[in-house]
Amino acid sequence: MMRKKLFTVLVFTKLSVKRFFRDRLALFFGILFPLIFLLVFGGIFGQSANTVTFKIGLVNHSSTMVAKEFVKNIKTSKAFKINSSIHSVSGGQTQMIRGQLDAIVVLPPSFGNVSKNSRYPSGQAQVYYTNNTSQAGQTLVSLLKSQFSSINLQFVKEPVPFSVVGRQLNKRSLTQFDYTFSGLLGFSIVGLGIFGPVNVFPELKKQGILRRLHTTPIRVWQYFLSTMASQAIIGLISLAIMFIAAISLFKLKVIGNYGEIVIFLVFSIVMILGIGLAIGGWAKNERQAAPLANIIVFPMLFLSGSFFPRFLMPTWLQNVTVYLPLTPVIDGVRLMATEGETIFQLGSQLAIMSIWTIVIYAIAFRLFRWE
Repeated sequence: MMRKKLFTVLVFTKLSVKRFFRDRLALFFGILFPLIFLLVFGGIFGQSANTVTFKIGLVNHSSTMVAKEFVKNIKTSKAFKINSSIHSVSGGQTQMIRGQLDAIVVLPPSFGNVSKNSRYPSGQAQVYYTNNTSQAGQTLVSLLKSQFSSINLQFVKEPVPFSVVGRQLNKRSLTQFDYTFSGLLGFSIVGLGIFGPVNVFPELKKQGILRRLHTTPIRVWQYFLSTMASQAIIGLISLAIMFIAAISLFKLKVIGNYGEIVIFLVFSIVMILGIGLAIGGWAKNERQAAPLANIIVFPMLFLSGSFFPRFLMPTWLQNVTVYLPLTPVIDGVRLMATEGETIFQLGSQLAIMSIWTIVIYAIAFRLFRWE
């Protein structure tokens, strides 16, 4: 008897997966739309996640060997992106005002000359910046000072009474893209788990398909279980594409166990799917489903860290948002994928998700109606 019921679940699972891949609109919003978000945010945060780059104009009025060597070092440094069209301060002012340049570095004609009263070359580079780029300009001045210090030691061998030395810890710090990627995975799970059923169920009711299914021996739990299985399959395919894109295009380093990540993602999809089943199963039509889904989804996306890290929020808000359904999903993915924690170390996240799963599916079973 149970075997027949599970066979029914398997049949509906296959039908749901086939229907998804035949629906171009569902393919776009379920797979391509989250991937587009990944490419956009990856382009913003992925390239500048590990290095700071200054956009500068470089104007060299000196013909000395020191100036030529300095210009060569600046051009080969990854810290600087030089606009070669800038040949004077006045010529680059408009771009600085528009924010297209951080600063303009000028080497005067006397830069690198040997004066009569000294035995070594000297000179002073000039850094021009605007009020809006003062922080970048001051940072650039400090960076150039450190470069000149190494040059000065070649000519002046004086002991330095005070110094500073750096020590690198054998730890990997998270980049902004690490936070962005885990948030985008949460965004994709919400799209599949909530907007999927919210869009499909009212349409099935409108066409009378669910009413006809109600006349068959199928039960609500079988229909829910087949939907959970199909959404888990579709979700894993969509998330796998995002992982591949992030690793190949933006050098994401996944240091967690892939098997445990898959288990956690399946649990996350199933939990979030319960919200979609509750809304879609209750609503009679799209006019009821769409507003309710938006009221729930959009605050959860912004407060759970989908688009920016939660540590940027006030402390009191962080303490509140930790209990939202999506927050443990995003935090858990980040902890496992980029920080290397195991699924057994996610006790608090799994506890919150388990409680939400019980509550959400209790509501979904109670509110579901076939027509």
